[in-house]
Amino acid sequence: MSRILSSNPRLIDFSQRSFYISALAIAFNPTFWNIIARQEYHNKTLTRLFNGNSQRACYALAITIFSLGLFRDALSVPHIPLLYNPLNNKKTRFERALRSQPTHPLLQSPLIPYLAYALILLGNILVLSSTWALGITGTYLGDYFGILMDEPVTRFPFNITGAPMYYGSTLSFLGTSLLYGRPAGLVLTLEVLCVYLVALGFEDPFTSEIYAKRDRERRAGKKTE
Repeated sequence: MSRILSSNPRLIDFSQRSFYISALAIAFNPTFWNIIARQEYHNKTLTRLFNGNSQRACYALAITIFSLGLFRDALSVPHIPLLYNPLNNKKTRFERALRSQPTHPLLQSPLIPYLAYALILLGNILVLSSTWALGITGTYLGDYFGILMDEPVTRFPFNITGAPMYYGSTLSFLGTSLLYGRPAGLVLTLEVLCVYLVALGFEDPFTSEIYAKRDRERRAGKKTE
């Protein structure tokens, strides 16, 4: 162990600016879409910009969220297209941060790449299948625009976890970190998980109340008939 530590005096190079930029990028999108979505729900801010058309407003937010990810990606050139997430596409910035960080021998075992690619594959399956199951408006916060689903989606991958996109993205980040063999990636992956768990703490109760309100209004309508 002392030999490993002596050959890797720093597990994370905190002098690298890319590390902090990646950390900020990871936290930005969930913060952005939660603020915008709450404004839309309470004040119909985006819907008013589109002359009362909530569908177009939702698609505009979807394009904005995706474009922000593409803009960050355009700042550097990716070497391996590993991560896909329609809500939070940060792969290039993340990979750029990892490439400038020190490696660790414990993360460079011959078996690590197999585990890494398995995690990336599983993560992308969860993300893509959840997007397919929810559709564009379901994926991009249509609930906040009043575009509600008739019933909860319970088929795969929602029969495994209630937040497959978030956990799938986290698995992809973890797989990428292992593939690069950088301890810094594991720290950033932990940040990804924490950011998503915080986002879920805000989103799940709020979304549940949106549908509970819809159900109360339906029951009240039946009573007045």
